[in-house]
Amino acid sequence: MDTEKKALVGHVHSLETFGLVDGPGVRTVVFLQGCRMRCRYCHNPETQRLCVNCGECVKKCPAGALTVIDKKVCWNSEKCCQCDTCIAVCPNHASPKVTEMTPEQVFAKVRESIPFIRGITVSGGECALYPEFLVPLFRLAHGAGLTCLMDSNGTIDLSRYPELMEICDGVMLDVKSWDGGVFHALTGGENDTVKQNLRYLYDTGKLEEVRIVCLPGYVDAEATVDGIADTLGDVSKVFLKLIRFRPFGVRGDLEGHPAPSMAFMNRLKARAESRGFRRVLIL
Repeated sequence: MDTEKKALVGHVHSLETFGLVDGPGVRTVVFLQGCRMRCRYCHNPETQRLCVNCGECVKKCPAGALTVIDKKVCWNSEKCCQCDTCIAVCPNHASPKVTEMTPEQVFAKVRESIPFIRGITVSGGECALYPEFLVPLFRLAHGAGLTCLMDSNGTIDLSRYPELMEICDGVMLDVKSWDGGVFHALTGGENDTVKQNLRYLYDTGKLEEVRIVCLPGYVDAEATVDGIADTLGDVSKVFLKLIRFRPFGVRGDLEGHPAPSMAFMNRLKARAESRGFRRVLIL
């Protein structure tokens, strides 16, 4: 009987070496593949699902960087010209360029930038789909003096993973909508767990920041600001990022939709400040 333990791996979409908007300081950002939600405004829809090896991308790759071996699409990074034709033609909102990596392999990439970075942020997709992978990765990063953050949509109950939450320095939580109906229309999911995580992270001191992507007519941003303030009470120390929707990478009915005006964003910021937020940033 084969008792060899299978290596723990994460499906890594990409690594951004010097990220400036995913936590304090310069950070390496690890993007993991897979997400339970189907947000209409997602600007990285190719991170939502894993490749099903249908082969459509192989036919269209202009560089010949994709082949099918043993019924699996394989990517040759040396041949790839990074045109992203494979992503554009994928019918499954996936990418054939996802790489299976162990925590040690990911950290080896992170370590190359250690003289210049303050920490790592793990994003997605939805990074909370990989709790067992994140714990050893964060241990390695902490051992090198780096801080460790998660960027999460909050749809997975984080209180179920105390070991991960203990070693994680903070979570940047996306609150996409406060009203359940609006949330479902926007994402296809439910937001009860998001609200539960908001309270849990606040109470445990792990709420690094709250993010709202703002898109009038689709996101109830004003109600979301109010809901967060009503739920948490004292929000004077909560870092709130109000992110203008941008159409880059978006597919479907919101492709090409204009960004909200700065007048709208400034009114929303003023509303947040009237509810007690003192740390509000428009991006």
